[in-house]
This record gives sequence, C-alpha cells and structure tokens, in this order.
Amino acid sequence: MSEVYHYSPDLLQLLVDTIDALHRSKRDVILFFRGAGVHGQVIDDLAEQVSRDRDSIYKHEIAQQLLVLVNEGGDATLRQRREIVKRVVEWSEFSTCWPDQRLAAQGLVAQVRKRVDEHDAFTRINREREAERAERLAPGLAKLAEVQRRRERFAKLKKDFAALFALSNPQQRGKRSEDVFNELFALGDILVRQAFTLSGEAGEGIIEQIDGLVDIDGRLFLVEMKWWKTPIGRPEASEHLVRLYGRPEAHGIFISAAGYTDAAVVVCKEALLQGRLVVLCDLQEITLLIEQEADIRAFLRKKIEAAIIDRNPYYSPGLAGASG
Repeated sequence: MSEVYHYSPDLLQLLVDTIDALHRSKRDVILFFRGAGVHGQVIDDLAEQVSRDRDSIYKHEIAQQLLVLVNEGGDATLRQRREIVKRVVEWSEFSTCWPDQRLAAQGLVAQVRKRVDEHDAFTRINREREAERAERLAPGLAKLAEVQRRRERFAKLKKDFAALFALSNPQQRGKRSEDVFNELFALGDILVRQAFTLSGEAGEGIIEQIDGLVDIDGRLFLVEMKWWKTPIGRPEASEHLVRLYGRPEAHGIFISAAGYTDAAVVVCKEALLQGRLVVLCDLQEITLLIEQEADIRAFLRKKIEAAIIDRNPYYSPGLAGASG
C-alpha cells in the first residue's frame, strides 16, 4: 500500500473532487470518512450541520475540511490518511455515483491510482537506492565499529596492565594478571585453550606464576609468566621444560619480568635441538605490544620462526625499545 505521509496540495484537491463524485449525498461523504477512521468534534459538527440544514454546505466542502484535518494531523492521523487513499484507489462500484457523474468518477479514481502508483514507484526506487547504499556501506561501517571496539578494549587493557605494576602484593598482582593475559591473547585472535590462572598456594614463597594454554597456528603452547625481580635461571627454565615434556603435544612460551640468565637460554636451546619449541619473552616486550596496540600473534610468529630456523629461543622481533 502507498506510503502517503502527507497529501500534496494537488493530490488533496484531487481527493476532494473524487470523493465528491463517488457519493450522491453529504451523509454518504461523512460515512466514508467515518469508515476510514476519522472521528472527533469536527466530523460530528459537520454531521450535525448536514442533519440540521443540508443546504448549508456542499459535499466538496465536507471532503475539503476533513481532508485538511487529517492532512494536518501529523503522525496521529497517518493511518486515516492511508485508509482514505486505499478506499479511493480500491473503489470498484460506481453505482453509488449519480449516473451523469459515473464516467467522471471513474476517471478521477484512475488519476488517484496513477498518482499513488507514481508515488509508490518513487518510494520503491528510493528504498532500493537506500538499501543498495546501506549494503555498500555496511562492510565499511562494520569495520569501523570493530576498530572502535578494539580501541576501547585496548584502552581498558592498557589501564588494567599499568595497574599491575602498582600492586605490591604478589597474590593480588598474580590474580589480576590472569584477566590481562587472557584479554591480550584474545585481542590477538589467539585461541586460549586453558585460561590463564595463578599457580601456587598463598603460603608458598613464590606464587607469581601465571599459566595458560594457547593455540597458535595449530600448535599448542603452554605459557608461563613470572613477575620475579631476578632473572630466570637454569633451574626455573628446566622446571618449565619438564612440565612440557609431560605434555608431548605442547610447546612453551616463557615470559619473565626480569629477563633470563645465560644458563637459562642455553638449556632452552638444548630443548630446541630435541625438537621442542621454546620461546622466551621479556615483560618489557609485552608492555610495548600493549602500548603500541600491536598484534601479539604476529610478534610470537616471528619468535617461533627464529626458534625453528635459527635455534634461537630468545629472539626479539624488533619492537622499539625491546631487548633480547
């Protein structure tokens, strides 16, 4: 059905003439408008006037007043405007007209139909154009929305990560690190098979060991992060490697807040010679990744490639300020 929101002046006059021609009496005109849902004081007053003195007003004057009323009614009379046009364009019984006005009434209805068809065609074309434009813009808008969401997530991640360094309680810092590392890997589209959790008990001397299992290009990596103030030595690196040997399907990523001793690097190189992938990262590199909103997956891929090809577990991909 036509989306007739407001009648243009020429359409309004055409409707006045058509409704006048379609009805023999003034009461019929009022009944037509009541049937289209027009109610209220104005139509009641017109009905009273016709009943009191039928010669005091003409059919086209009744139609004119009521059409202007619904046309100026805004959204409140939108349904009535549509219904009036619908009833006119669907009119098929012209025996209600005076015999000498039937042909004229048929011609007027045909004109209204033509106007409605033109309006509908124009509306349809505009909708198709808008739909095509929306379809064309949708990928770009979706991409912009995704970029914005990613920025917002990184902004929160930066805030949460920076807050870790202000914590002096190892237990608290370890627990909060879990969410930070889970989100960091999620932002890199790296599947976290086992969420990062804090290992160790509160009564132990060293409890800041954060573990998680991630999937990078089909390889599983057991990730271990330590917030120690001293470099990771050979015993700690060996302990991590033992845990890997207990999981034949897993490789290892080690993150240290204080770097590694030469002996730790050597034992990791030995593991590479035995076919076990081991990658060593500094917390400073992770800090720069977050600050630069860089792709952690691309970063780790380069480290993994260096471990495989060059047998170098402690390779730095070249982030500004990173060491290795």
